[in-house]
Amino acid sequence: MVSAVAKPARKPLATTKESLFQWEGKDKAGRAIRGEMRASGMAVVQSTLRRQGVTVKAVKKQTFRGGSRITDKDITLFSRQLATMMRSGVPLLQSFDITAKGASNPALGRLLNDIRADVETGSSLSQAFRKYPLHFDALFCNLVGAGEQAGILDTLLDRLATYKEKILAVRGKIKSAMFYPIAVIAVAFIITAVIMIFVIPEFKKVFSSFGADLPAVTNVVIAISDFFVGNWYLIFGGIGAAIFGLMYAYKRSEKMQHGMDRLLLRLPVMGTIVQKATIARWARTLSTMFAAGVPLVEALDSVGGASGNHVYLTATKQIQGEVSTGTSLTVAMQNTSVFPNMVTQMVSIGEESGQLDGMLSKVADFYEQEVDDAVSSLSSLIEPIIMVFLGALIGGLVVAMYLPIFKVASVV
Repeated sequence: MVSAVAKPARKPLATTKESLFQWEGKDKAGRAIRGEMRASGMAVVQSTLRRQGVTVKAVKKQTFRGGSRITDKDITLFSRQLATMMRSGVPLLQSFDITAKGASNPALGRLLNDIRADVETGSSLSQAFRKYPLHFDALFCNLVGAGEQAGILDTLLDRLATYKEKILAVRGKIKSAMFYPIAVIAVAFIITAVIMIFVIPEFKKVFSSFGADLPAVTNVVIAISDFFVGNWYLIFGGIGAAIFGLMYAYKRSEKMQHGMDRLLLRLPVMGTIVQKATIARWARTLSTMFAAGVPLVEALDSVGGASGNHVYLTATKQIQGEVSTGTSLTVAMQNTSVFPNMVTQMVSIGEESGQLDGMLSKVADFYEQEVDDAVSSLSSLIEPIIMVFLGALIGGLVVAMYLPIFKVASVV
């Protein structure tokens, strides 16, 4: 059986929803052929195929599985695949076909097919990406647009893929550094709650038959247990409501974002890691956009948001305002007081030598390595601390419950 792809029907009005249809039929020579077509309905597919001399046997609407949510990792992998194929000389539409069919996430495959359809009907690649701001931010679209205008799309796609890979790696290290202690604290709280609600009340029943005074520490633990038993729904509900409220307020209040991010930067140990990761993302983003030929003031529009920290977003807006009035980037960065001296010195050298993008790239490389080393050191440091914490917590409860038993045994 010969495979063929029919020419798409005339693009419908913007209000008409298109679907993907699979069809089978025979060409004028009687050979069996099949293909796919995006159209507004089955009748449109049949009439288009008949005009092309195809005898239609079957038309079926393509159905998709739901697929999981499209993640940053999916977009990063797509960026690398598209960059590799474009640099190898594969045509753009064919590159989208290959990437969409090979996507492990059906939702990503559908997204790429929609983008391909837009490009096929005359939209530029950057315009097609801008229709999906949830997955392709302004930085991504600006770099693709710059590559299209300069005729170096393959080169900028390669830079963009490298940029997203490095940013994703730094973000992953920060998440791994924060996940371990948070997970341990959550598990410790759940275990403690279970002991307080189910185990200690049983000990309380045993102790009530002793008819003797209990140690002070045992009385304290029993009192806490009684509070847990009587108010467990308020405790868990309050914690859940507090977490939800903080997340809700953080998303909708700039003051909350600024305050929380500033607090995060001031945390011992973890704050240093977050600052280094933020500076690495900031420098990497500005380096990538400046190397692509995007003007500095325009590039700073995307840099603040890409840093991932509201303190640096505010600082970037201040830098952008000062640079637009003629202030050098180095002086503007120094005025914000959020960048270490090493960073501003490297930027100063870059401005004087005309190699700002190269110096920013070196700053990003340095801080990415610093984050890697800090996360490794934190992992080795935090493990014994967590063991001591859990030992003291669980061991203290056990000792508090067994002290009365030991006293009774000594009296006997």
